[in-house]
Amino acid sequence: MLTLFVLLLAADLPKPAPQKTAPPDLSGMYDIATLTPLTRPAAMGNRMSLTDAEAKALAKMTEAVLAKGNAASDPNRPPPPSGGDGSEGPAGNVGGYNTLWIDTGTGAFKIDGQFRTSIVIDPANGRLPAMTPEARAKAAARAKYNRPNRGDAFWITENLTPGPYDDPELRPTAERCLLGFGTSAGPPALPVMYNNLKQIVQTKDHVMILNEMVHDARTIRLNAKHEPPEIRRWLGDSIGHWEGQTLVVDTTNFNDQPALGGADRNLHVIERFTRIDAKTLRYKFTVEDPTVWTQPWTGEYIWPATDARLYEYACHEGNYSFAGILRGARRLEAEAIAKQKP
Repeated sequence: MLTLFVLLLAADLPKPAPQKTAPPDLSGMYDIATLTPLTRPAAMGNRMSLTDAEAKALAKMTEAVLAKGNAASDPNRPPPPSGGDGSEGPAGNVGGYNTLWIDTGTGAFKIDGQFRTSIVIDPANGRLPAMTPEARAKAAARAKYNRPNRGDAFWITENLTPGPYDDPELRPTAERCLLGFGTSAGPPALPVMYNNLKQIVQTKDHVMILNEMVHDARTIRLNAKHEPPEIRRWLGDSIGHWEGQTLVVDTTNFNDQPALGGADRNLHVIERFTRIDAKTLRYKFTVEDPTVWTQPWTGEYIWPATDARLYEYACHEGNYSFAGILRGARRLEAEAIAKQKP
């Protein structure tokens, strides 16, 4: 009887709350440079991985290309022709970065024991989905202004309005030092040709990701709600929550010029940060922009920890170069108009 009484009493006692596992601390410095491209070469079809030999060959080829580009220049070489030589490259190849500045990593990244052929994993061909008719029309309009520098005011002779140099705000955001080029800060955050360091600082209520390129900083508010839709930002409005050991970040409210090429204000990005081990994060993201792409697309790659230090990327072009850019454009316009006069 006493045993029964004890059992009944125990049944009425409150059960202890289940123990919650604390989320991992993602804080640290990461170097996301990789030779793996965002999209897969079309010739590779749905092939998702490289063999070890292919990955090694890719690394050796890249090393050789960089070594050739870093060779000493001939001090007696002639200057580039007026207006540049017309080839692809910095300012029509009148001079610019050499490969000393290139830092795209030393190899392809590996996930689940495989060297990936692309960052994009969905669609299965590793390529971006088709663009909508509206987005294609906008891209075609932009393409009219995207051409090698040949030292002429083509927008005057071809009657393109507005001209690409009519207003500094018409110039690309990276040129104006507003955002890093190539979706460096994101979202989604993608590797570029140099300055690929990221610093994560995690607190109870926020996660901050500092980008080396143009020192863009994202502040992710945890367990919060999105700001009203009329509040728009270059990097969008990021809120996050933990799903087990994975930080899930939802970003909306972009302005009309997000960092992601081709995207518009309807961009919506979901990112997942998962710690694989003490020195590696798995970064997975899904992009949705119904006015630009006909379907969402997904990519993933690793963020390896590094002991490298993050230095300020002091982008000065937007402060110092625009007077020269706009004056040069006015001079080219005057020359083009003078040639048109009978």
